[in-house]
Amino acid sequence: MAHEVKTITLFGVNCYLVKTGRGYVLIDTGWPFKRADLDKELKSAGCEPGDLELIILTHGDFDHSSNAAHVRDRYGAKIAMHRREAEMVEKGDMMLSRKNRPIVYRIFFGMVKLYGRLTRFDRFRPDLTVEEGTDLSGYGLDARVVDLAGHSAGSIGILTGDGDLFCGDLVMHDRAVPHSLTDDAAELKASIEKVKGLGVKTVYPGHGSPFPPELLAEL
Repeated sequence: MAHEVKTITLFGVNCYLVKTGRGYVLIDTGWPFKRADLDKELKSAGCEPGDLELIILTHGDFDHSSNAAHVRDRYGAKIAMHRREAEMVEKGDMMLSRKNRPIVYRIFFGMVKLYGRLTRFDRFRPDLTVEEGTDLSGYGLDARVVDLAGHSAGSIGILTGDGDLFCGDLVMHDRAVPHSLTDDAAELKASIEKVKGLGVKTVYPGHGSPFPPELLAEL
């Protein structure tokens, strides 16, 4: 059975609402200052409190995770993410799953602190952690988790049985370029190579439009 995917783009960040045979799964949650827009989009899609079974986060950066606690409280869904990202959202520190901490990260997060609205971070503890191969069928979604480290240590993708890959910040936009904020370039390259062998039909990035996997060929 094919899943229905609704893309919710909030200030350049994609959240994906996947309709299953028994409810919904939300992949990533967007910026905190776009919370009201997220609520409106969920409601317009027919997702009401009690309908959302799972919130799964591709990684812990605040532009993807800041509304997770709010959505959990409002809709009664569990939050899942990789264990290596959990400390980030518990402490509100985006550097905690970065081992190399390149200068570009330090500059970026230093700039972020200049804008108070971007530093609002609803800290939370995930309800469950996932890893390579975790089966999501128990939440109505025919999909499994794929480890895609590189952008951060615990970055993951969600690969459905239909061949849809929600890859977070593995690559950016429909040009399929590696994310400019990369913690470990070697790990990112290995993750991209891994995706090439997964039989993916469509890649759904965290930023930009979905694209065919052939665009990854030269990366």
